[in-house]
Amino acid sequence: MNWLTNFVRPRIQALVAPKETAETLWHKCPNCEAMIFHRDLEGHLHVCQHCGFHMRLAVDKRLAMLFDGGVYHTVEVPRAPTDPLRFRDTKRYTDRLREAQQRTGRHDAIVVADGRMGGLHVVVAAFDFSFMGGSMGTAVGEALVAAAERAITLDAALIVVPASGGARMQEGILSLMQMPRTVIAADRVKEAGLPYIVVLTDPTTGGVSASFAMLGDIHIAEPGATIGFAGARVIEETIRQSLPEGFQTAEYLLEHGMVDMVVPRGDLRDTLIRIVSLLRRPEPEPEPAEEAAPEPAEAPAAAPATAEAAEPAAAAVEPAEQRGGP
Repeated sequence: MNWLTNFVRPRIQALVAPKETAETLWHKCPNCEAMIFHRDLEGHLHVCQHCGFHMRLAVDKRLAMLFDGGVYHTVEVPRAPTDPLRFRDTKRYTDRLREAQQRTGRHDAIVVADGRMGGLHVVVAAFDFSFMGGSMGTAVGEALVAAAERAITLDAALIVVPASGGARMQEGILSLMQMPRTVIAADRVKEAGLPYIVVLTDPTTGGVSASFAMLGDIHIAEPGATIGFAGARVIEETIRQSLPEGFQTAEYLLEHGMVDMVVPRGDLRDTLIRIVSLLRRPEPEPEPAEEAAPEPAEAPAAAPATAEAAEPAAAAVEPAEQRGGP
């Protein structure tokens, strides 16, 4: 039995185990088509070192990049109804959800976490585009409301990182109802006097960009990110005009005042720390203790008159008849 366990089984496992190939060791940049070694790509936060193209970053890696030491606490969010409309197109909505959950290991397209960033307490809500295109359904709306409540409870800044194709059409009107819900959640954070910052990544479109994604105190975008509502082809067919080059890119929106800054991914964490520290409500300083006023010194009591002192005074006022006259 030991021979089978120690010799035969490892040999069989070595034959059937997947091996690293050139496809797993090297990645092609979608922009310049340069081949990048996977360790170099990880070290540069999935940014091409040849052309600076920003590839999509997994949620776990983004959260680890933002929080101090990569340490954060995942916030449990309320569960939403799985298939409220019993929707079906080419396959059941429940089957699509199950496949996305098994592939990503997440319940839905968003992760809410809190922790420290530069020593400052923050709450981050980051979208996972690999989960049904980061579409916003009821579960995402619940998560964003929970993130706002968490920020208010902890008296912390709220940072939202959208990467979404828009509302989830399999949930119909219920997905569109998440737009006003998320707007109210963002307003509650602002009313509490807390910073609300949005980091726009590729892509941020549809009902997400038409709601909470464009309501931040500060809007930061990654270079080359696609940001807009409808697609460029739909807009051209509607207005029957050609759109400017680079339309709906982060740089175009920065030039036209829709985005406050475009920040490379490597500088994003330091930029967020600086902005949060500037917008953060300062801690109330303790009032200095009032010093007690010194009590006035008592005047010294007058010395009592003595008999010896009174005699000369009495002699000075003797009547004239008692003194010898002229």
